Amino acid sequence: MLEVKEIQVHFPIVRGFPLPRTVGTIRAVDGVSLTVRRGQTVGLVGESGCGKTTAARAILQIHRPVRGKIIFLEHDLTDLRGAALRSIYRDMQAIFQDPYASLDPRMTIGAIIQEPIRVFRLASGKKIRARVSELLELVGLDPGYVNRYPHEFSGGQRQRIGVARALAVNPSLIICDEPVSALDVSIRAQIINLLEDLQRSFGFSYLFIAHDLSVVRHICDHVYVMYHGKIVESAPAEELFSSPLHPYTESLLSAVPVPDPAVEAGRRRIILAGDVPGPDELIPGCDFYSRCPKRVPRCEFTDPEFRGIKPSHFASCLLLY
Repeated sequence: MLEVKEIQVHFPIVRGFPLPRTVGTIRAVDGVSLTVRRGQTVGLVGESGCGKTTAARAILQIHRPVRGKIIFLEHDLTDLRGAALRSIYRDMQAIFQDPYASLDPRMTIGAIIQEPIRVFRLASGKKIRARVSELLELVGLDPGYVNRYPHEFSGGQRQRIGVARALAVNPSLIICDEPVSALDVSIRAQIINLLEDLQRSFGFSYLFIAHDLSVVRHICDHVYVMYHGKIVESAPAEELFSSPLHPYTESLLSAVPVPDPAVEAGRRRIILAGDVPGPDELIPGCDFYSRCPKRVPRCEFTDPEFRGIKPSHFASCLLLY
């Protein structure tokens, strides 16, 4: 359904007044490739600032990549403009991270949910109102709430409204940009279960962006691990969690708490030293070199190739080949 090929998203660093000039480049996304198949949930994980949200915005064409291709339903989105690109959005929708910022406070929830239906002219009159009521019931909200405003709802209820808005046009792919990170733990489980139930009912695909690995393990079929704007490991979810290959993935997994005290006591926590390189730094070798506990001298000046280590399991680490 979706194939992202070596996309790069760069932002200029501009300084000077009154004559601004470009003094550098922020490489927010630097050669990311991933694939999402029909009915699949694909996770994109990594610590804050690694470029996950920028990659999602590039797929949605909010940020235009400077290089690479994004093939969605056999269309290269990087070649589309105007009406041709807007028509694609019926099949690709998003659920945003902050339910307090992603809903217009001046619109009722009925108006919020029906807006995409009107934009794509999918219904009119009483059929729109019936569709809004159906969507509210689908996400577990009372249809009688249509005339209320976002400030009258809790965070979990607002996120359900965001889910209903994304479902309004029957998309094939929904990009979930950390949809539960701003919610309480008890509410997170409800939203995750809702997303799973909806996928089973309608068969669409998710690109699920998160830094909570326990959530990713629960919901995802395949996982991509991102660091400093690049994919460093990719594998089916269960294999990635049971036998990670890249040192960065190992350190991420070591930080996930285990509910069994006996198992938790016997685990070794990997504490990373050093700092994450700045997005404007050009690194000749491995991006993870400055923090890697397993580094060897050649890692500093040799850029590792992202290659298959096992069937369906890819990683970029010189120590693996």
